[in-house]
Parts: sequence; C-alpha cells; structure tokens
Amino acid sequence: MLTLESPGRRPRVHFCGIGGTAMVGGARLALEAGWEVHGSDNPLYPPTSGMVEALDVPVAVGYDAAHLDWGPDVVVIGNALSRGNPEVEAALERNLHYVSLPEWLKDAVLRPRRPVVICGTHGKTTTTALTAALLHRVGLNPGYLIGGEPLDFPHSAHLGPEGHPFVIEGDEYDTAFFDKRAKFFHYIPQIAVVTSIEFDHGDIYRDVAEIERAFLLMLRQIPPSGWLILCADDPGAAALAGRAFSNVATYGFSEGADWRGEWRNATQPHPAAHCPVLSVYRDDRHWAEVTVPMAGRHNLLNALAAVAVAGTLGVAPRDVENAMPAFQGVRRRMEVFLEARGMTFVDDFAHHPTAVRETIEAARMRWPGGRLRVLFEPRSNTTVTNRFQQELADAFAKADEVWIGPVHRADRVPPEERLDRDALVEALCGAGVDAQCSDHVDDIVAGILARAREGDVVLILSNGAFGGIYDQFRRNLAGTGSIGRD
Repeated sequence: MLTLESPGRRPRVHFCGIGGTAMVGGARLALEAGWEVHGSDNPLYPPTSGMVEALDVPVAVGYDAAHLDWGPDVVVIGNALSRGNPEVEAALERNLHYVSLPEWLKDAVLRPRRPVVICGTHGKTTTTALTAALLHRVGLNPGYLIGGEPLDFPHSAHLGPEGHPFVIEGDEYDTAFFDKRAKFFHYIPQIAVVTSIEFDHGDIYRDVAEIERAFLLMLRQIPPSGWLILCADDPGAAALAGRAFSNVATYGFSEGADWRGEWRNATQPHPAAHCPVLSVYRDDRHWAEVTVPMAGRHNLLNALAAVAVAGTLGVAPRDVENAMPAFQGVRRRMEVFLEARGMTFVDDFAHHPTAVRETIEAARMRWPGGRLRVLFEPRSNTTVTNRFQQELADAFAKADEVWIGPVHRADRVPPEERLDRDALVEALCGAGVDAQCSDHVDDIVAGILARAREGDVVLILSNGAFGGIYDQFRRNLAGTGSIGRD
C-alpha cells in the first residue's frame, strides 16, 4: 500500500476538489485507512456540503497555493481541475507528489483487496450500491465506493478489511487533466461487471468505438482467474465476451445467459409492481426466487448483475433471497421527494436517452394509473447538444406530458450544435405527447401546479440542480398536506 509515511506520523493527503462525489468518498477511505486528510473546493451546497462536513477535516474554501503549505505527502487532484488552478500550478511548481483519485485508490485501497468494478453507460450507481448492500447483508464485509448517496449505508464509501471484496463504481469518464484514460482503467478488477455500452460523454469521446476501446483496456487487466460479467441483453456489453482474458459470464433475460432472469408480478398495482419477483436460473438450472424492491426492467437487470456477483463469490441462493428485499436504494434514483395534494414527485438522475426511456417505463410500472408528467433538464455534456435530438424524442414518447427546461450553459454550445428544444417539442406533440419548453423554472412549476390533479406523477429528470425546482415545489406546496423528503 502507498503510504509515504515519515517515522512517527500518519501519511498526509490533500484532496483538491474534495466536494466531488467520488472525491469525498476517497477522503473518507483515507480517513478510515489512518491518513491525515485536508481538502479544498469552491463553496459547496447540499447535499455535497453535508457529505464533506461529515468528514470533520480541515477544508479550505476556494483554491490557493497556500492551502498546500501544510506539507501533504500526496496531493489528489480531482478531474474537474485543470491548468490555471492555483493549487494545480503550485503542485507542479513545487514538484509535489500529485496523483488522480483513481491512481490513489489503486495503490492505497484496491491492491490489498478484491476489487469488484461495476462499469457501463447505465446503471452503475444503483448496481454498485445494490452489490455492496447485498454482500454486506450476507456477511462478506465488503468495502465500497459508490458514486451517489446510498440509503443502506451512512456514507458513500467504506474501506473494509484487506482481502475482502471492494465494490467500486467504474466510471468511463476521464481521470484527470493529465490522464485522459477512463477512471476504471486504474481499478485492477478481479471481477468486472459491464451493464451496457452506448455513446455518451461527447466532450471526451468522438464515437462509441472510442468508448469500446476504453472498456477493452480495462478488461485486459482482469487476471485469468478473475471474472468478466456482461449483460447479455446489451449488444455493446455482450460483444466484449470474445475479447476477454479471464472467465466470462453473462446475465440478462436473453436465452442462453449464464445468469438468466424471468420476472412476474411486474404488472400488478403498486406496491406489488414496485417489488417484482425475479426467478434466477444459473446455467439453465433454477437458482433462486428473488424479490426486487425496485421498478423497471433496467433495475431488474441491475439486480441480476448483483446476484451474479454474489453467486460468483460463493454466496448461497437462500442468503441472496433473504438479503435482496431489504435494499433501500440510492438518492436521486426514482426517489420520491414529495407527496402533496394527491400528487407524487419523483427525482431521478437520468439524462441519457436510454436512461430516460427506461425510467419513464419504470414509473409506468410503479404508478400504472397515474398521469405521468416528465420534467427534463438538458444538462450533461452530450444532451445539451443535438447529438441525441431524435433519440430524446423517442425516449419521451410514453410520457403523458413533457416539459423541457433551459439548456445548461447554452452559451457554451454553438447554436448549430445545440439541442433544438422547439424541434423536440414539435416532434413530441406530433406523436400525441403534450409538450412544451421554458427557460424559466418558475414557469414550469406554475404550469405543473395550474393543471394538477390527484394521481399525477411528476417525474423530474436531471443530473444537476435544475435551477432549484425541487425546493420550489416544496415551497409552493407547503401547508397543503404535503410530505416532503430532504
């Protein structure tokens, strides 16, 4: 393990950009490993600010070279930082030992453990949280680093003992300004799960072929005794099977999948629709009957992936059956944050067209009788462009009503490359979906409430703050018999 420890004191690490979801998790792992931790970031806001405050370590506001004067042995530089940042420049000028977070994790956390790396364009966070929760409940005492706020654990990261599984979300986004490889390249998997491969992150990948190459670099590091676990239902993931140097297993609903699922009760009214029963077959032999406390076909696939990992690690079927129903989920993944005036308000992180479509279908499954009103913030580096213009129109087709919010930082995207919201609205209206767009969040809130009726499901899709729309709904509905969830 990398410690760089001087005699008589703990190793010191400074996290530049400590407020990033993965960075704050890394800082918690460092604390558990006995490091002295400091950090710095721009002003933070909930929920990130609360996660950083809970670390109870010195965190400087803003970036300044003086923040590195305390003598850290290692400076971990977040991937949001680049040249010109005062602390980046100071680390370079002083020839400090600086690394990316994935590099630090590789040596300080992952080498002495059994890395289980959950990768894919979709479903990483939920599958990582579910796998960690499952392994925890069956007694394997795993470590984990989850790229979200898990509801089953007090924090998003836990070190766990050496020699035990360590479940980590394997992000395909780039590592740092000085390392443009995918983060998961550094995670030395003994088990790797690939849920899906589709085009995304248009700011760093030119096409899906580049994304595939990133996955190939990762799977080359799995040892011969390790496992590559692929979603058989996703063509991109399944295509990796012939490129592996390790054992390969597949999961999905497709005939021939090594871990094959069949489900029932998926069309029953809530809450039965919320908890379908998944029959799991391993090599075509019945293995388990698993109640899954999540709606949507995509979440059943996520559950199958977690089951496949548990089974590969030797967990007994009955233990999986007992542990799965207790899973509580992850914040911002189909999370009900407000119930008021007979309406249900749901928050979800979906931003890629595939995730949007699957989340809408999951909402239909969970609330089959409700009018589904979908609010979407084009915010990711790909959805602010017109790269997914048609795909988004197709993704929203099963909603009853769609509102498209302002394009995030629209001024940074040339008009000819920007998402054409008017064209998207026109396409949806032509398909029979009541659709409109607005640059003003308060107008969207007013429009939803003006036509509100009991049974409405308001599904908000954003990978950001959506201009504070969540708090606006809470304020507008305060005192109306509402139940808010922070």
